[in-house]
Amino acid sequence: MKTYDIFGYSFSAIRLRKLRAALTTLGVIIGIAAIVALLSITQGLQATITHSLNQGLSASTLIVTPGSSALSTATNGAGTSGRGASGPFGGGTGSLGGGTGGNGFNLYVSNTSDINSLSPDITMSIAVIQRTGYIEAGGINRSVTIYGIDFNQYAQEYPTTFVAASGSIPLNATGNEIVVGTRVNDPGQNGTLLFNAGENVAISWTNATTLPAVNESYTAQVSGVLQKIGGFGLGPSDSGIYMPISQAESFFGTNQCDTIVVQLKNSNNATISNVSKLITDHFDGQVSVISSTAVLSLLSTIFSTIQLFLGGIAAISLLVAGIGIMNIMIVSLIERTREIGILKALGMKNRTVLSIFLGESVIIGLIGAAIGIIIGWILANIVSRVLESGIFGGGGFKVTPLLTPEVFIGSLAFGVGVSVIFALYPAWRASKLKPVEALRYE
Repeated sequence: MKTYDIFGYSFSAIRLRKLRAALTTLGVIIGIAAIVALLSITQGLQATITHSLNQGLSASTLIVTPGSSALSTATNGAGTSGRGASGPFGGGTGSLGGGTGGNGFNLYVSNTSDINSLSPDITMSIAVIQRTGYIEAGGINRSVTIYGIDFNQYAQEYPTTFVAASGSIPLNATGNEIVVGTRVNDPGQNGTLLFNAGENVAISWTNATTLPAVNESYTAQVSGVLQKIGGFGLGPSDSGIYMPISQAESFFGTNQCDTIVVQLKNSNNATISNVSKLITDHFDGQVSVISSTAVLSLLSTIFSTIQLFLGGIAAISLLVAGIGIMNIMIVSLIERTREIGILKALGMKNRTVLSIFLGESVIIGLIGAAIGIIIGWILANIVSRVLESGIFGGGGFKVTPLLTPEVFIGSLAFGVGVSVIFALYPAWRASKLKPVEALRYE
């Protein structure tokens, strides 16, 4: 028989047993939908974080923090252990954190001059003082992360994200001028503003360096509100408040900084390695020097592992579906024993019978995989909308699912492959039936 005839016969056999075929196909649909949904969301999340990193940290940027981290050790050969405190990335925690190292070492605002003099490959260094505090406006008191920075240098380092949507950024700011993220004055991102550029707000923080703790506060003027940045708060943050570094030193009563952002003239690996070593040696190995390329490389490795793990979990349901296919095929073989006997008595060869049964599994796999991909893509977009709405708390974040050609083709091939593999044994048994015995079967 020709290939067309074989698949035509297989499709006719499936149509005669619609309910059974539908239930068999359902198992494939569930497995493929789970794979596509999980991998699409994961790849979308990876793309979002990578985009945020590229916005917030150019390839020619180094992050210097007290203490050391495993990341800096692995990439730059610097440091011994991490602190895991809050860092410059929107108040997150982890090995990129700053503050006081585990060995009691501190960074100071004046250290930027030391770093600038280490190499002609260094364009500038930006000290960042960071504290958790509060902003009060319109009778509402909100918790925020406060950053003390040099506005002019920060605008040069982050020209695409440290941009005002309303008001302006005072590049030579001193005194009480501040810049705020969009979620500070519009927490729900629904147009309900707590204040506008040009208005006064109260800034406060709890000074726990004295006993008893004292609430420090002052009145600041909002010079500008940043445009929506989105992502995960890398670099400038939607939920941050920015004040001049001199004001931060006075307000927080310290000249210690949590992080120093170093901008290089180029992003060559040799330049990054050389400057990283110079900075580490200058501080006697008591700081972490982390490059954005190292962060991106680490994130890529982590997400590859996550995708493999999630894909493996989803594949389990597909393997269960494969067992169901084998079971259905065996039942179908028993029911069609006489039919097979007649076909073989009329001269049908063993390989043709084998091809008919495998053809049924291919059709089931193709239909199940195609429908599963569509449903999985729909589910991924639904989950994305739910995450963006912030229904589970917080402000929510936007993740655009990505259905790459690799995931599409891989899911299609996996669905068909599992169907065929688990149909091999029933198909082989069918092809080996003897015509006389098959005709006698009741």
